[in-house]
Amino acid sequence: MSYRSGASLSSSSTIPHAGHAVADDDQARTGFGGLGWHHAGTVQVAVMVGPPQGKTEVGIDLGLKELFATSDAQTVDAPQFYRDLEPKLATAQRAGKKNRMRALHARIAHRRKDFLHKCSTALVQRHRAMFVGNVNASTLAQTRAAKSVLDAGWSAFRTMLQYKCDSAGVWFKEVNEAYSTQDCHVCSSRSGPKGLNGLSVRHWQCSHCFARHNRDINAARNIRKRGLAWLEESPAAACRPSA
Repeated sequence: MSYRSGASLSSSSTIPHAGHAVADDDQARTGFGGLGWHHAGTVQVAVMVGPPQGKTEVGIDLGLKELFATSDAQTVDAPQFYRDLEPKLATAQRAGKKNRMRALHARIAHRRKDFLHKCSTALVQRHRAMFVGNVNASTLAQTRAAKSVLDAGWSAFRTMLQYKCDSAGVWFKEVNEAYSTQDCHVCSSRSGPKGLNGLSVRHWQCSHCFARHNRDINAARNIRKRGLAWLEESPAAACRPSA
C-alpha cells in the first residue's frame, strides 16, 4: 500500500464510487456521482493508493464535455472550475484586487486537484490495467477550446493516473488514439462520423455491423483494444510494476 502526500482535499472528501455499467453504448450514464467540491476549508492530507482490487482492463478517452469516458461505459462530466469563478475573477481584476485574484486562482486549483485525485484514485483501485488516449493537451490549449482544456486538467490527470498505477502495481500506458472515434470497436470498420461536421455527432450506428455507439465510449473501447495489443506484444509489459 502506498501513499502520496501533498493533495489538497476538503476535510469531508471521500473517494467516489462508479455507478453501474450499462449494456448499450447509447445508454451510458455518468458513473462517478457525488464529486462536487465544497469549500469547507482545505487541509494537506495523504492520498492513499492501495493495491488494485479490480481484475479488469480499462480504456479511457479524455474529453471536454465529459472529463473522461471509460470502456466499461462510465462517464464523468467535465467540471468548469475556472468558468464558475470567472465572473468573480473579472470583478476582482477590474477593481485591482490582486490578493482576491490570487485567492480565487488558488481556490480553482484546489478544487480541480481535489476532483482529479478522487477520480484517479477510484480508477486505479478499480482496475488492473489502464490505457489512456494520448490527446495533445498543449496543442488544444492554443485553440478556442483553451479554457475548457486547461479547466479539465488532462495533463495533471494523466500524471496522477501514472504515478498511482506505478505505486499500486497497475499497468499504465498512453496509446495512440488516432481514429478511435471513427473506428467501430465491434467490427473495426472506419464507419464513424468524420471531419469537422462529425465532431458534433455524439451517437452513431456502424454501417457495416449496425452496432450503435456512444462516440466517447466507443473511443475508449478502441483505446482499450490498442492497449491490450501493446500488453500482449511488449516484452517489457510482462514485468508488472511492483506494488
